[in-house]
Amino acid sequence: MLPFEHELEALIKKIRDLEEFSIKHNIDLTNEINLLKAKEKDIRKKLYSEIAPYERIQLARAINRPNTMDYINNIFTNFIELHGDRLFRDDLSIVGGIAKINEQPVTVIGHRKGRDTKDNIKYNFGMPHPEGYRKALRLMKQAEKFKRPIVTFIDTPGAFPGIGAEERGQGEAIAKNLMEMSVLKVPVIAILIGEGGSGGALALAVSDRFIMLENAVYSVISAEGCASILFKDASRAREAAEALKITAQDMAKFGIADEIVGEPPGGAHRDPKLVIDRVKNSICRFLAELKELSVDELLNQRFERYRRINASNLTL
Repeated sequence: MLPFEHELEALIKKIRDLEEFSIKHNIDLTNEINLLKAKEKDIRKKLYSEIAPYERIQLARAINRPNTMDYINNIFTNFIELHGDRLFRDDLSIVGGIAKINEQPVTVIGHRKGRDTKDNIKYNFGMPHPEGYRKALRLMKQAEKFKRPIVTFIDTPGAFPGIGAEERGQGEAIAKNLMEMSVLKVPVIAILIGEGGSGGALALAVSDRFIMLENAVYSVISAEGCASILFKDASRAREAAEALKITAQDMAKFGIADEIVGEPPGGAHRDPKLVIDRVKNSICRFLAELKELSVDELLNQRFERYRRINASNLTL
């Protein structure tokens, strides 16, 4: 349960306690339990139909939310992971390789997070170093050489801001990805599955089609960071989240997201298979569309796409 779900959690616990008490003491509490279940249904409906941006941030960060490896393992077949940037080392916070989707060879790349403290430390909480972005670019250029479409999964608080990362050219690595991705001669589909933080997310996001999950968020800075800078008070993160316009619904309005993949009430982790199947359907549909385009048509449409996004934001 997430912080904003405490009332619902307390009610669910009460229902379970009554059910256990009823069985243990052989007392019929059916009416009381049904009343509480009806109340739970009403609370659940209201809670998730009126969800605020800051609640969506909490859902995007949920530790049991499907991560990049869940999508790779359940959407693609014959996945072979490739390692290293051929310059410094292998950054485990970026995972990538070759695979098939419906027998179509593709290159798959994504941010990788862990499920527990040990794995989060191993994967640096999904915050790549420059060598992670250079590995991603190496795989993209390889995909271009062999004419394989590219699918990226985005889920990061942002690029790692450590001294070593800055010394090895974090900003340059991100900028180079943006430049190179804009002219790749193969289709690129990007899916934002959780957090999309700043340049760390952008470095895998330049694409022909951009998909967002319903509770994913996309922002230049975290709500807490924004509140700390603008309001000098991190506790005003909820207010900052409202002002930042970071939700999938906002991104669709701005022309940034091409499609929003719906999630079950309570987030993608409530029914991972349903969400993964929906993402797969979107990828397959967009791949079929993009496959029909010539290289010139693909690049022209990508150029026009980002021109439109820029123009729409200038008028806000």
